Amino acid sequence: MPGHIISIIGGKGGVGKSQVAANLAFAFAAENRQKSLLLDFDKKACGDQNLITGIRSKKTVKDLAGFNGSLDPRSINMFIGVHKQGVHYISMPTDTSAAEQIDSDALGKSLKAVTNLYPITIIDAGSELNDLSLKALEYSTLIIMVVSQDVLAVNQTRRMYSDLITMLFPKEMIQVVVNQFQKGHPVGTDVIGKQIGKPVFSIIPKDDQGCTRALSSAAPLITLSKNSPLSQGVTDTVRKLKQKNVLSALEKLKKPENTNSKHMDSKTTTTKSGKNPWTELKARIHRSLVEEMDLKKQNDDDPKAQVILREKTKKVVVDLLGKEDTKGILNNREDSNRIVKEILDEALGLGPLEDLLSDKSISEIMVVGPDKIYFEQSGKNKKSEITFTNNRQVLNVIERIVSPIGRRIDEKTPYVDARLSDGSRVHAIIPPCALDGGTITIRKFPENRLTYKDLVNYNSMTQNMADFLRICVEAHRNIVVSGGTGSGKTTLINMLGGFIPANERIITCEDSAELDFPQDHVVRLETKPPSLEGDGAVDIRCLVKQTLRMKPDRIVVGECRGGETLDMLQAMNTGHDGSMTTVHSNTPRDCMSRLETLVQYAGTGISPKAIKEMISSAVHMVVQQSRLEDGSRKIMNITEVGGMQGDVITLQDIFVFKQESIDKKGKIVGRFMATGFIPQFIETLEKKGFKVPRGLFKNE
Repeated sequence: MPGHIISIIGGKGGVGKSQVAANLAFAFAAENRQKSLLLDFDKKACGDQNLITGIRSKKTVKDLAGFNGSLDPRSINMFIGVHKQGVHYISMPTDTSAAEQIDSDALGKSLKAVTNLYPITIIDAGSELNDLSLKALEYSTLIIMVVSQDVLAVNQTRRMYSDLITMLFPKEMIQVVVNQFQKGHPVGTDVIGKQIGKPVFSIIPKDDQGCTRALSSAAPLITLSKNSPLSQGVTDTVRKLKQKNVLSALEKLKKPENTNSKHMDSKTTTTKSGKNPWTELKARIHRSLVEEMDLKKQNDDDPKAQVILREKTKKVVVDLLGKEDTKGILNNREDSNRIVKEILDEALGLGPLEDLLSDKSISEIMVVGPDKIYFEQSGKNKKSEITFTNNRQVLNVIERIVSPIGRRIDEKTPYVDARLSDGSRVHAIIPPCALDGGTITIRKFPENRLTYKDLVNYNSMTQNMADFLRICVEAHRNIVVSGGTGSGKTTLINMLGGFIPANERIITCEDSAELDFPQDHVVRLETKPPSLEGDGAVDIRCLVKQTLRMKPDRIVVGECRGGETLDMLQAMNTGHDGSMTTVHSNTPRDCMSRLETLVQYAGTGISPKAIKEMISSAVHMVVQQSRLEDGSRKIMNITEVGGMQGDVITLQDIFVFKQESIDKKGKIVGRFMATGFIPQFIETLEKKGFKVPRGLFKNE
């Protein structure tokens, strides 16, 4: 039968927690007439147990964490120091910096193993909830909180007890022991129990003389005098635990094996009503939470207020869960922690999207109603196992995204473009237009701005192509970035924007602000939807017109998709060289046709030939970006617009990507090639004194 671990913690330093832990280890060894193990996990009091016990262990807890072998009666002897009264001991490193380096996760395997070697293991877990003490508590059968009759100690112990309950440690698992107890003290056991919220389990009388004698002798007091007040109190505590079968009763609260499979069962099975019990439980807690708290009054702009609100809400959720019958749904503390996190994420954050947003390897998130969430990872679409509780939660998340930026979504306008606080682009559409429930598409904003070096490393282009594009930008060429949805147009135009000299004034116009240029002098403009009365809308075309009055050196339009294309081309033709925009099209030739069509959206009645002449004189370069079948994104063409020949706009490729094959892993194999054609503007630059290496236009 496996043994038990008892962790001793103090809500405040100076309550004698280490003395209690050491004497408990000796009391258990004497009462059970079996060996016991004492482990020192107190990082703040390195070496105190060495002085209290007088034992020197062969190795420390840090060595135990780094041990890769299996612990058995022979291998444990490499670590322990042994006392003749049957207590084995492993110390904390005496160097504080070494103590901070202990891998708490690695100790989990050791703690599980010692229960097969010792009937009782006592852990001195310190006076704060850090990684090491929490690891001890995780594997413990019983937690003893040591407190003294000091008002501050009682208050801090109450706070620690509340934190443990919020962390979903069962209340039955925690017992309060009053150390240094004095009869007649105004802070009695009743007061302590009421303040902490947990009745006092036992008392250990004050024994200053005995403690002083023990410390000077470097031995636990119980080994020097079994009849001293402290020794009697510790022994009574051990006997009380045995008489009430506390450890045996708490054994049922220990974490069951194979927690992951149990968790998946609780989330995937259904009740007789055909509903998921996990989802039903979350829905009930949500309804109760709305009744308990007004979550709409939160301050989204203040990070500190968000943290306080989350902690406050977490305590309410834990209390509500305590009133529910969770048998068969929450099988262990891991399940409880997970459901609390899911409820908090849905109530205060973006629900199941929070984990996907924090995963740096995921580039796009696609919600198709409450039951289906997909994400793009390494260029491939995958389905997530996590879901929303119901469609109401999806709508709440959409509302939480659009409200801070002044957008709205309702049945009258059931779609919206928005952005998250980190710049990620969001599109949402709701019923009645979305038949399967609220639909959300999030294009994640990269944590670090991608530079041309990153794109070269990702094999999206070559160094020569990057150098040529830098020359184009610095030479004030008007550039159109062309590509399909998700091909990387915004990333590419961000990179091109980084080539603009820092002394130039840049003005950007976007539907939803995504451009992120490194320069300091950047004016960012964003469209505005109409008000509830249907007026006050500001579209891209209006913004482009405004930029012409703002002394721009460069105008960058996030995307041309309508009549603003005419205004953009006119700006390019009237002294605003070096401007950039993006267009949805599949090839440079399609890009010219697309621009021609978009200009006609302006409704000015310009003839097709006049439109083509305007495009051919305004646009100097087209950069074609594509997302290939294997998920990779590459620049397929860098093309110069050469003017008009008859009624046709002439195009000349400078660089192209040539696909050759597909390897066994499904990756596209190909190479970037220079066509050998030297752009017309290069010769013009050279006449002005610029030196452009002709090697750029040769294949290596």
